Amino acid sequence: MTQKAILLIATAFGALSVMIGAFGAHALAPMLRATNRVETFETAVKYQMYHTLALLAVGLLLFKIEHPALQIAAWAFLIGIIIFSGSLYTLTMTGITWLGAITPIGGTALIVGWAALFYAVLKAL
Repeated sequence: MTQKAILLIATAFGALSVMIGAFGAHALAPMLRATNRVETFETAVKYQMYHTLALLAVGLLLFKIEHPALQIAAWAFLIGIIIFSGSLYTLTMTGITWLGAITPIGGTALIVGWAALFYAVLKAL
């Protein structure tokens, strides 16, 4: 993935985090309260934003560091956001509870992203 693609994805995911969070706080609020899923939805939004910022950091680090582990980190954060937050968003809006079983796969990808980022910084600086 190119540095430009990483930075564009991160900025798009940042905007989406704000939009989805606002949508949940306003348009979806009654449904989320009725299904007792407010906390789950908020977790999805928080993790999306946190890892969007991590993805942005990876893109910015590419100005200084060229290490293959940064590519692994970028892909892991991207995949992790989609699977972790995406499964929680879908669960909160559809009530399909088995989706909670794939959420840890996304969480594992996020952990891999942090480990790869750690390794890249350790080896390159």
